[in-house]
Amino acid sequence: MVVSRPRPIATPLVKAFDQTLGTPLTKTPITTLQINLGRRCNLSCSHCHVEAGPHRTEELSDSVLEDLLRLINDFPQVETVDLTGGAPEMNYGFRPLVEAARAKGKTVIVRSNLTIFFEPGFADLPDYFARHQVQVVASLPCYLQDNVDKMRGQGVYQDSIRAIQLLNERGYGQDPALGLDLVYNPPIPATDQFRLTPDQQGLEQDYKHYLAEQFGIRFNHLFTITNLPIGRTRFQLEHRGLLLAYTQFLAAHHNPATVAGLMCRNQLSIDYLGQIYDCDFNQMAEIPAQLPDGTPVTVSTLIAAGSLDVIDQVQTRSYCYGCTAGSGSSCGGALL
Repeated sequence: MVVSRPRPIATPLVKAFDQTLGTPLTKTPITTLQINLGRRCNLSCSHCHVEAGPHRTEELSDSVLEDLLRLINDFPQVETVDLTGGAPEMNYGFRPLVEAARAKGKTVIVRSNLTIFFEPGFADLPDYFARHQVQVVASLPCYLQDNVDKMRGQGVYQDSIRAIQLLNERGYGQDPALGLDLVYNPPIPATDQFRLTPDQQGLEQDYKHYLAEQFGIRFNHLFTITNLPIGRTRFQLEHRGLLLAYTQFLAAHHNPATVAGLMCRNQLSIDYLGQIYDCDFNQMAEIPAQLPDGTPVTVSTLIAAGSLDVIDQVQTRSYCYGCTAGSGSSCGGALL
């Protein structure tokens, strides 16, 4: 049985994000579709804002899959199809979406937890990824075992290392057509001694040195991502009495220079029901993207309009400060 938590409300005593900007945050032409195929996952990570896990059953239906394939096939402006979850590989529709997008020459990103390779029925994934030139973005929230296992579960680090080695054997991290990027997430704060996410470039060098020396591993880039107070992160912050203080910390470190590169501006986040959001965080907070008249947007809306560019303004909330604090944060790492 899935237990849902209340929809997050505005955090008090934090200036509204739009007020800080001084103007509404607007969309630019859409070039990326980020599709959350469902909540099923073989892991239950403590920092997961999606609250995915082995007992979640939500995933695409046949009709939503058909509509998504239409978006991929009918809109040449889409350059990137970014598949996430849960573990996207476990959810219905994953391979048809990969193959349709690659047939149209689009970049396909899969946000993999790596350990999926060792689940029954998924051993062929490294070969499948390489054959279709899928770009792999993989969670590895630290290069040290103890930190990873605390955040993601006992044994996850060693499985992740083995999985990266399998990808390296197929050319990932070396062949320019086979991109392999890792993702760093900081631990969820346990005290009010908050820190900004570490410098991405410097931490990338630390990762590369350690993983090459210890395991012979190669990868392309490290993405540093700030923990936004959504999902399990929000729950833990609330439990520790830190939600307001953490949100205020992010707001205090707002960097206007990051705004131009925010991922919500040129992408659509689509859930397994075919509902559309400005970003994955709004999706988890159940704040849909809207037409200028306030009507929520769905995949059917886009198909009927014959356009992906029907949204004028991004829906913002106080957690948006997590994407603009310091050097910024996006699904592609730091913005500056």
